[in-house]
Amino acid sequence: MRTHLYEYHKKHAHLTNFAGFEMPLWYEGITSEHLAVREKAGIFDVTHMGRYIISGKDSETFLNNISTRDVASIKIGQGKYSVICNEDGGIIDDVMIFRLEEDVFLIVCNAANRVKDYEWFKAHAPGLSLEIKDVSNNVAMFAIQGPKAAEILQKIVDLNLKNLRYGWGDWTKIGENRVFISRTGYTGEDGFEIFIWDTPLENYEKAYRLWNIILEAGSERGLKPCGLGARDTLRIEAGFCLYGNDINEAITPFEAKLDFAVNLGKDRFIGREALIRQINEGIKRVRVGISLLERGVPRAGCKILSKEGNIIGEITSGTFSPLLKCGIGMGYVSVEYAKPKTEINVQIREKCFRAEITDMPFYDTTKYGRNRKIISHE
Repeated sequence: MRTHLYEYHKKHAHLTNFAGFEMPLWYEGITSEHLAVREKAGIFDVTHMGRYIISGKDSETFLNNISTRDVASIKIGQGKYSVICNEDGGIIDDVMIFRLEEDVFLIVCNAANRVKDYEWFKAHAPGLSLEIKDVSNNVAMFAIQGPKAAEILQKIVDLNLKNLRYGWGDWTKIGENRVFISRTGYTGEDGFEIFIWDTPLENYEKAYRLWNIILEAGSERGLKPCGLGARDTLRIEAGFCLYGNDINEAITPFEAKLDFAVNLGKDRFIGREALIRQINEGIKRVRVGISLLERGVPRAGCKILSKEGNIIGEITSGTFSPLLKCGIGMGYVSVEYAKPKTEINVQIREKCFRAEITDMPFYDTTKYGRNRKIISHE
């Protein structure tokens, strides 16, 4: 499968296959694109993700049943991160839920789960007054991330972005294109996701023009097109999960440290009883950040060992951090080893490397990330 910008990516980027899509892995290079986002701004084509409109008088009831968030608390224009669980509390997907109107919601899901999620939605909709519409191929989606993202976008939108709080969105225009802009993202930095409405795949010109408008607006502020390589290293530094690596149907939100997105106070949602049972019985493993203390790069599947050499877990995502200049990763360990600064070892091939449990995000949040105190690195 291809997005609206395939011809651009083919001309300018090194392509890779991701979730069945031909996507840019990098343009100039993963490290330079990564640092552009941390220090200035980067733009990503994220049209491969799934987008669904859930509408109708029972839409809130439906979403409250299939997701862990209290959907009733989401206000018009607001978006919240949530989890969809199976009956055992395992994670079917992690999603963003935006309320566009009182009874109209936009759901954004992972690219690999587009079909699975749609089938899950339909399986739990009978008897309810609602419509489920897959708009993935009719709404292009870009992400502009980095400390200069707001400054760049403000040049081309009428919306006052200073008034757009994190997690909220609003309607505006870029050129002649009607777009929904949300202050959200997957890098840890301040930034925005842009949904270009009424843009079918066969009519790629509209999305292509908007992409170039944004690139031109950011040309003097260091904006760079970025691929999936930088997207992965950025989200690992920020401590964000990737579905299929760090979360799946065998892992619960509490094990993944996603409990902030779970509201057990709701009367019911799929998986609630299993999650309550897990809390009562005690969580046995938990997701942690890991920093190597010597030169090496942890990768998914590497064993995590105690100082005594016992296997205590496994790496689920790992990389060399372009910002920190060391190997970092995430993985699951027995809870007794989850305290920050706990010394451990990571087995990479046949060799063990010294490491320690680390708080996430990995970077200094006073200098990087959306809550930074230092705005510019020029």
